[in-house]
Amino acid sequence: MIRVPILMYHSVTDSPNEETKPHSVRPSDLDEQLAYLAESGFTPLTLGDLVARLNKINGVELPGKPIVLTFDDGYADFHTKALPLLERHAFPATVFLTSGWVADAGKDAAGRPLDDMLSWTQAREAAQTGIEIGGHSHSHPQLDQLPGEELRQELRRNKGLLEDKLGTPVATMAYPYGYSSARVRREVRKAGYFAACAVNNTIAADGHDVLAIPRLTVARHTTISMFKKAVEGTAVPLIYLRERILTKGYAVVRRTRYGLQRVRGNV
Repeated sequence: MIRVPILMYHSVTDSPNEETKPHSVRPSDLDEQLAYLAESGFTPLTLGDLVARLNKINGVELPGKPIVLTFDDGYADFHTKALPLLERHAFPATVFLTSGWVADAGKDAAGRPLDDMLSWTQAREAAQTGIEIGGHSHSHPQLDQLPGEELRQELRRNKGLLEDKLGTPVATMAYPYGYSSARVRREVRKAGYFAACAVNNTIAADGHDVLAIPRLTVARHTTISMFKKAVEGTAVPLIYLRERILTKGYAVVRRTRYGLQRVRGNV
């Protein structure tokens, strides 16, 4: 079985606000993590490259120790803090961008950004360095709670804006909050995505649904010891035990909530 750690980051800053703080990482911590990965022989790939290699597209083989770094939402500090570190260590990454949160979204602005966000120019500059830009919905809603047409618009508007502004195809995405369902995944496929990330806090394997690829959370409380154990696949269930229990419990709540909305005729 092929097993690949896929890391999920958000903001990279020394001074996060209260909303982004729990999911942020310090630049110095990211630097230490990247140095460890390089020294330990990991080969970084974008999510799209990983999926292509798993499917043997273009005949390119998977490296011995692949790893994928992903950054959700599209915070401005990706450009100012994370990107220089990635370039220093020669690491590609994937940024999942919420199109309605882009700093200069203008008439397309939607939702409520949690902090300063990337501009379209910054997103293009990142893409030109080898960073993959993926979708993350248009306004960052809980996709599994949306009625059918709203869900389709969230996915299609996001993908369309990214491709128009960046001038490149967008084929991967991540679910806001990590929430999805069979219905959401069907619409993701119809929208033209060939791979999508959830959270789940487990090591990804070639047997996982390509539209529900699990990731490992890297946050402010993630020590370098925890990080090493996570990427090496040792003690992963113990590191993320609390998060996984909460995720499974909330999934039941969300399915029940959506079912009640259907009964009431709201979706």
